[in-house]
Amino acid sequence: MEARAAVDDVALGREAWSVLDANWTGSATVPAPGLYPHQWNWDSTFVAIGLSRWDTRRAGAELLSLLAGQWSTGMVPHIVFHPAAAEAYFPGPSVWRSQDHPASPNEVLTSGLTQPPLQGLALWWMWRHTTDREMAAALVRRLYPMLAAQHDYLTTARDLGGGGLAAIVHPWESGMDDSPVWDAPLEALPQVRYAYRSEGLADGHLDSHHDRYVSLALRYRDSGYDATYLREDHPFAVEDPMFNGIWLASCQALAELAPLAGADPQPYREAVERIRAALLERLWADGVFHTRDLRSGRLSPVCTVGCFGPMLDPGLPTERVADLVRLLESPRFMGAVGYPVPSCEIRAPQFDRSRYWRGPSWMNTNWLLRRAAAIHDQTGLAQVLGAGTLRLVRQAGFRECFDPFDGSGRGSRDFSWSAALTLDLLADTVDP
Repeated sequence: MEARAAVDDVALGREAWSVLDANWTGSATVPAPGLYPHQWNWDSTFVAIGLSRWDTRRAGAELLSLLAGQWSTGMVPHIVFHPAAAEAYFPGPSVWRSQDHPASPNEVLTSGLTQPPLQGLALWWMWRHTTDREMAAALVRRLYPMLAAQHDYLTTARDLGGGGLAAIVHPWESGMDDSPVWDAPLEALPQVRYAYRSEGLADGHLDSHHDRYVSLALRYRDSGYDATYLREDHPFAVEDPMFNGIWLASCQALAELAPLAGADPQPYREAVERIRAALLERLWADGVFHTRDLRSGRLSPVCTVGCFGPMLDPGLPTERVADLVRLLESPRFMGAVGYPVPSCEIRAPQFDRSRYWRGPSWMNTNWLLRRAAAIHDQTGLAQVLGAGTLRLVRQAGFRECFDPFDGSGRGSRDFSWSAALTLDLLADTVDP
């Protein structure tokens, strides 16, 4: 039986490589063929994590390609556009107009938003698991100043609440685009009606969250992507526990990589302490972390997979870890489903097993929670998360997301981060 399982794992690994090779553009990996023809920040970074134990060169290429789109402010954009398919996705470069902003990179078209700063953790993961120590060391030295600039940007331009956390200014910046925690901040916005793929008003098009997504992007663009505008006038500003938990984890990673890069680790150690204290003070209530809407001052009552992001902190107090693990294993999340981890608590009125980020299970958040469980010596939970996630891809293939009850696939097929993170999960059992 064990020999058969090993053979099956090898076959699964080969299938994962086939997906990644098919989605490779020569410089980066697109999330999926057709629907997502560009390089997305979060997606590409998870691909780099998944490749880290197998191919240092290609893992590094993912990060280098993404950071070629970094702005001089330090902001790492959530999309780097491939010119050949520039307007094949909406909103494309003609909406963002990055080329008109003096801080954007020359000859690289990008969006004007960012996503969770996972790159520091990804670089540390690559260094820890590298197949080529010399190459990985060179990549650390090359990328470290870029990531330092990214963290400076978050500290100076995104602490909109003044409490030490970074705020997101658009749901797309969370990576969890349609999560129900954005409903209240979005519904507080003025009603708008935008024509699809157009900036013009359309009387026949009903107001929706999608319209407000476009409206928020246009407001920010029309401000000149101005940090003062975000602080004083932008209507959407939310402190998200997953975004900030990832930020803390990347600060920890940069502190550990600092000697290799010839840098001072102390600023990142201090950042870890600051973010931890702010998470506990500003987002913790009733045994869990919540999102905070800075415009209303209210915490979201809905618990989602993002609420567990601060578990990536190895210094999170033990009693808080116990509370989070108890909730994660309860019938509100894993205790009532067959596959980990539903993206929204099952008892919430907003739960929908078929709608993006309102119920389905995702490989990337499963991977983050497995990492968090391992950090806190929750060995049993880590094993359940790893095995359950592999069951999803064995059953349904490398899908974008999965039904948490029956494991059926949802969204795009041949999804890159699902394939890449499968490789990482297999790395302990399959010889490269």
